[in-house]
Amino acid sequence: MVIEEKMIELGLTWPKEIPQPMANYVSVRRSGNLLYLSGAGPFVEGKAIYVGRVGREISLEEAYEAARISAVNLLSVIRAEVGSLDRIKIVKLLGFVNSSEDFYNQPKVINGASDLLVELLGDNGKHARSAIGTSVLPFNIPVEIEIIAEILE
Repeated sequence: MVIEEKMIELGLTWPKEIPQPMANYVSVRRSGNLLYLSGAGPFVEGKAIYVGRVGREISLEEAYEAARISAVNLLSVIRAEVGSLDRIKIVKLLGFVNSSEDFYNQPKVINGASDLLVELLGDNGKHARSAIGTSVLPFNIPVEIEIIAEILE
């Protein structure tokens, strides 16, 4: 329950409903003790909170917040799959940033997700990571994030 308490301290809440796939795929696939999560964006109650390219319509600060929202959505999928985040370790995070042609701070954007994972999970939130700029993302969202997590014995 420590993680739940940290969520409250940070002023965050879980989505009312876990994010659902928007096409022909599943949100999470379990293989042994690993959870492979599909990409998630900054959606709240099915609506994109931010839209546009970072460095053009979206500021670095807004994109950082979009990454945090995306991480909360991903954690909610893990929580629904496993029942708790108390035995979860984040192994890998892959972040895509819908970037203007002259925006080069993708790592700072994806820090929104990475910082949140470490705030909530401590050492179990530390992970390997890639932050990639792209010219477009589905629904014109500024950020999409995938996670690989391990269920600890």
